[in-house]
Amino acid sequence: MNELTSPASDKSTALDVVSTGAGPDLVLLHSLLIDRSAYELVAPRLARARRVHLVALPGFDRSPPMDLAGAGPSVEDYADRVADGLAALKLGANAALLGNGFGGFVATTLAIRHPALFSKLLLIDTAVGFPDAGRVAFRTMAEKVAAGGMEAIVDIAARRIFHDAYLAAHPEAFDQRRAILRRFEPKSFVAACRALERLDLTRRLGQIKVPTLVMVGELDAATPVPLAEALAAGIAGAKFVLLRGCGHCPPLEQPEVFLKHVEAFLAGA
Repeated sequence: MNELTSPASDKSTALDVVSTGAGPDLVLLHSLLIDRSAYELVAPRLARARRVHLVALPGFDRSPPMDLAGAGPSVEDYADRVADGLAALKLGANAALLGNGFGGFVATTLAIRHPALFSKLLLIDTAVGFPDAGRVAFRTMAEKVAAGGMEAIVDIAARRIFHDAYLAAHPEAFDQRRAILRRFEPKSFVAACRALERLDLTRRLGQIKVPTLVMVGELDAATPVPLAEALAAGIAGAKFVLLRGCGHCPPLEQPEVFLKHVEAFLAGA
């Protein structure tokens, strides 16, 4: 595992990054309820043609947390921190950025605020913001974790990532969620929930000029299909892909289908 820092060696902007493969750069950002192990089934194949960077978002794994003072960080703050940390990777001119869930919100914001970093954008099960019901869900998770730690949301986490049919076929998913969530620092998780609760990128999507793929699972309970459709509609020329029978994390649930669409998009098809 390589911990990569900014050129100024400022540990406050360091990112915990695992890099593998060779070729044009591909940066992968994980979702809120799962770490970068979300990509463990797909990263090896992507690394055949790309230099793949699996980033731990600020406050996850060994990436230093955001400043939690006051109202806490915004998604814009996360995006700026990631941009600073990525400087150590010395990304090439044809770099691509892929984000799932929370990572997708950060990726969208990076494309808006740091447009020169990436030439292609892939947004997996994400949106421009959330309606009131979605904001309440993040508020509830934040309150439960603040009161009872990460263990308090194991069931919620599993059902937001996977749909009921998948959980019925893979009951071990609950234990897997529990093991991963226990690694999270509660205060950083709460801060991320609060940032997502406040976010609305609707008026800024027109600033994204790079080729964009928007992919969503048909059964995603965390970011339902209409939210992803609105995201795609707001980005000029965006390609929209609906994955039938899939939930919030396609690289885990349908890795082959996920790879088919991602590889085709990266290749320009």
